[in-house]
Amino acid sequence: MAWHDEDSWLTTAFAPKLSTIGFTFLLAIVLPILLHQYLYRIKTPTSLPTFLLIGPSAAGKTALLTALERGSPIPTHTSTSPLSVQALLPEEYVPSSASYRSPGDPAFERARRFVLYDTPGHGKLRHFATTQLVNPTNIQGIIFVVDAAAVAEDVGLNETAEYMHDVLLALQKRYTGNRTSKGPKEIPLLIAANKLDLFTALPPHLVKISLEKAITEVRKSRVKGMKDSGVGVDGADEGLGEEKEWLGDGGEGVFEFGQMEEVGTNVSVRGGNVVGGQGSDVKDWWEWIAEQL
Repeated sequence: MAWHDEDSWLTTAFAPKLSTIGFTFLLAIVLPILLHQYLYRIKTPTSLPTFLLIGPSAAGKTALLTALERGSPIPTHTSTSPLSVQALLPEEYVPSSASYRSPGDPAFERARRFVLYDTPGHGKLRHFATTQLVNPTNIQGIIFVVDAAAVAEDVGLNETAEYMHDVLLALQKRYTGNRTSKGPKEIPLLIAANKLDLFTALPPHLVKISLEKAITEVRKSRVKGMKDSGVGVDGADEGLGEEKEWLGDGGEGVFEFGQMEEVGTNVSVRGGNVVGGQGSDVKDWWEWIAEQL
C-alpha cells in the first residue's frame, strides 16, 4: 500500500477527522508540560549550601554575617560559639546554577538561599572551624575574613598567616587523603579583605602578596620544627613526605595561592568593607557567593 493511498496510515493521520484533531490538540498541550518537567526538574535539597566564615578575631566575620543576612551590619561583639543563619542572595545577583532560569521559576528562588556558618576566631576556639573541614560535605565555599589594616603590621599578618596556613593545609590533606579515583568536591576559598575604608588598609593585591610571603615563612618554620623534634632522623624524612605535613608544591620555595588549585581549592582575594564611613561595600563578596551557588 502506497503512502498516498486513502487507507494508508499517513493519509489517515492527516485526515480532517475529529479523533486526529483531538489527539493533535492533546499532544500540543501535554508535550510542552512534559518537556518542562524533564528539563527543569530539580531534586529538593535536604540542606542548603553552606558558606563557612572563618578568620582571626576582630576581622569582621560576625559583622559580615549580619550584613549578608539583613542587608546592613549591626553592632557585634567577639564570638565565643559558632552561629548559623540563613541568607538570601539579593535580586541583582544571579546564582550561577540558575543563570538560565527566569526570576519567577521556583528553582531560581531556591538557588538564592544559602547558609552562613560563623566560627569564632580566637586561637582556642578555632576547632569549630577545623572540625567543619574534616568532612565538608555540604560546604559550598569558605570565606576567610581578613582585616586589611591589621595585616599591614607584623603581628596581625603573622596571626592571619598561621591560621590561613592551617586551613589550607586541612583542605590539602582532605584532597591528598582521598581514597577514591574521583577526587573530592572542590571547595573555593575567598579571602575577604575587610576594612578597606581605613587609611592604613592594604589593597587586595598587596594583601595577597603579604599573605603568600608570610605563609611561606610559616611553612618553613613548621617543617624546621618537625625536623628539630626528630621527624627527620633515621629515615623519618620519608614519613614526613607520606604524611604531607607541608603546604603547597613540595614544601619548598615561595608559596603561592595558585598552588592550591592542584588540590581542588581556588583562592580568590577580593576587597570590601562591612562597616565604613561611606557605608558598607560588600558587592564583590556578593558576586563571589553568586558564582558559587
